[in-house]
Amino acid sequence: MSALPPADLFESIRRRRTSNGAFKPDAIAPEHIRTLIEMASHAPSHFNSQPWRFLIVQDRERRQAVADIAGDSMRMLMEEGTFWKRYSKYFRFSKDEVDKTADGIHFDHIPSVLKPFARYVFSPKGGAVINKFQVPRVLGNDAHKLVASSPLLLGITLTRSEYQPEELSGLYSVISLGAVIQTIWVTANALGIGMQFVSTPMEVEGQWEKIVTLLGVPDDQALLVLFRLGYVDAQVKRPTIDWSSPQRKGIGELAFAEQWGTPLTDVLPPQEAVAEAHT
Repeated sequence: MSALPPADLFESIRRRRTSNGAFKPDAIAPEHIRTLIEMASHAPSHFNSQPWRFLIVQDRERRQAVADIAGDSMRMLMEEGTFWKRYSKYFRFSKDEVDKTADGIHFDHIPSVLKPFARYVFSPKGGAVINKFQVPRVLGNDAHKLVASSPLLLGITLTRSEYQPEELSGLYSVISLGAVIQTIWVTANALGIGMQFVSTPMEVEGQWEKIVTLLGVPDDQALLVLFRLGYVDAQVKRPTIDWSSPQRKGIGELAFAEQWGTPLTDVLPPQEAVAEAHT
């Protein structure tokens, strides 16, 4: 095994992004589906328990039914103001804010009529304005279209014998699920496939259960996540209201050496020196 992973692996990890927009209409090639699941099967799990199972949804009518639920969930979530109350701390409205925090999501694509008072609109107190401008309906329609037009939906379950939140096995299985998701995401990006959570049905009471029933998930399995996938189209038009999040915190802020408070960068050699040593 070489001392350093291939450069394309590093690049695949760096380029991993959530795809907010629509995908090409082309069905995902069977060999690519097989690759996604095969790579996911190599993710680590507690005692090699492999607690995850994968549900591939390509049927048009079934995708449409999931889209109906997702669109309704988005609209209800926005109308009730739950989304803004729960997540407004992550919202950024200018490059200066993005540069300052290096986290969150940057609302960099919104209708011009909303731009002058975007900060107020996208706040817990802006519900009346949001509803007046029919933002919930717009976002609900966008969510519906994005899910319905996605060639493939991917559900991931955990076996309930392992996924027991009150036991350590529950923690271990969730850790493993994270490894599976990252593996699929990086693999998908390497294949030119975009990926996005279909999460809003989880945010509205009763909506996730509709998806569980629609997909026929048995009682001994817990459907934890649902994604939409498709080939990336560089020419696609962005959603009506959209955001970006390429910014990342530096390792000096993220990691500490020996004890909390000592930045790891204080004890590491400069990156340039490391690169030079391997040339």
